Amino acid sequence: MSREGQQGDAAPAGELAAEGAPPRAPEVAHAHPASAVRKTAVGRRGTADPVRALMHRHRDLCERAVDPLEIAAGLEAHGVTDRTAARYRHRDVFSLAEELFARVPAVAGEPVVTGSAPARDVTTRAAWSLRALLPGAACLATLVALGLTDGVLGGDARLALGSAGALLALTGLALTLRTGPLSAREGAGSSGAAALGACWLLGYVLYGDDLLHQVLSGGPEGPWTLTPAPLLGLAVAVAPAAWCAHLFALAAHRRLHGSHALEEFGAGVRPLLFGVVALFVCVLAALLHLARLGFGTGGSPAGAAALGVLLLLARLLTVHGFPEPAATGLAAACAMEAAAPALILAGRLPGLHAVARPVDALIEAAGPGVVPVLACGTAALGLLVTAVIALSRASAHAAP
Repeated sequence: MSREGQQGDAAPAGELAAEGAPPRAPEVAHAHPASAVRKTAVGRRGTADPVRALMHRHRDLCERAVDPLEIAAGLEAHGVTDRTAARYRHRDVFSLAEELFARVPAVAGEPVVTGSAPARDVTTRAAWSLRALLPGAACLATLVALGLTDGVLGGDARLALGSAGALLALTGLALTLRTGPLSAREGAGSSGAAALGACWLLGYVLYGDDLLHQVLSGGPEGPWTLTPAPLLGLAVAVAPAAWCAHLFALAAHRRLHGSHALEEFGAGVRPLLFGVVALFVCVLAALLHLARLGFGTGGSPAGAAALGVLLLLARLLTVHGFPEPAATGLAAACAMEAAAPALILAGRLPGLHAVARPVDALIEAAGPGVVPVLACGTAALGLLVTAVIALSRASAHAAP
């Protein structure tokens, strides 16, 4: 229902209707009765009205809002907290937003924006779920085809088959990131640096271990051995990642509609975030184990799991309007992975032998798989801290 419909047939008198006040939105019904809001607002009119300046400062936001929650999220994005709301004689931002919603008339003729609440239509969910399955299906089909044609097709034909499968998987991934729960807000999409970082990290999953082996043995000297099992597990995990993002967004919106204050909302969202990440880790671990059973034990499953968590957190931040820290986390992981072979090669130069000793000792103690574990795990931990802070804000779950 448009905001004009919510206000009904109220006849405005100045800034506030004298009678027939607009019905309260159910999500903020806890604050005050509509009559109480109307009387309070009237009592604040005049020279002692503390809300008037705020109302004019955020008039554009208030005119285009379809409910008080949208105003509350916008105020929080501008730095208004519950403590700030107390200076305007309100107990929290939600109550202050309700008064602003009542006092500022809507813009006539504006199209209704329903916000960024996750779609609950069964057809819509089925559509983005099928798109999210495309990367894993393409990778699985390509690996099966390469296994069946081993020794039958020549090298050029197998290369063409692998390239076609990779292109199909990337196309499915691109479709998944453009629509559905993993799609970013308009104007807040992934940067080119983030895309390059993700490509580097996925490429390291395929070739990183053998690259380090060859560098440590005096190389690199030849083609690197492919380790497809971790990549297959990550590709299949795109669908669970989409569902985890959907569940988080849906639960956060429900929490937003049932909260009494910003602190209460943040305290309720943080456990949701931890629960979604834990659920994804469990599903990803199972998928990586199944991939190792079917396509060999090469690669580092722990490193692939850390990479999966890193990519999920980076995408959650991007989806909710924070692409910069997401790109920074991916770039940090890339830098740490690239530093390992670079330091080993630098250690071959005269006088720089000590540079390579820490990397040599680390790989000798834990194997080459420790490099992606440390790189992606450290970056994922940093993004988790960032997500706990950023995604516990109401403005991260409202329409831009």
